[in-house]
Amino acid sequence: MPRPATDPAKAAHIKVLRQQAGRWLKTAREQAGLTQAELAEKVGLRYYTFVSQVESGLGRLPIETQGAWAQALGLEPGDFAKTLLRYYEPELYRLLFGAEAAASGQDRAAG
Repeated sequence: MPRPATDPAKAAHIKVLRQQAGRWLKTAREQAGLTQAELAEKVGLRYYTFVSQVESGLGRLPIETQGAWAQALGLEPGDFAKTLLRYYEPELYRLLFGAEAAASGQDRAAG
């Protein structure tokens, strides 16, 4: 079965969410006192450019690496993954945690 064409409005919204996730991750990295290169080393990346791509919203963290990133940033892994889920999969987040959680999460993300 072919995939439906991507809706331009949805694609734009996804881009905005990825950028917000990137800003959140950059803030967490800076609060942890790490450079992009130091974070990359802590999570086992060969090149820091992946950190840069994620922080700019061009990439996203694979699920299997989120625990290592949380640990490197000194964050609780469950909360870290839940926050990224809100950005990366907002509909799934809404289904799991309800509309109120999604709304309050958007408020926090904007702040």
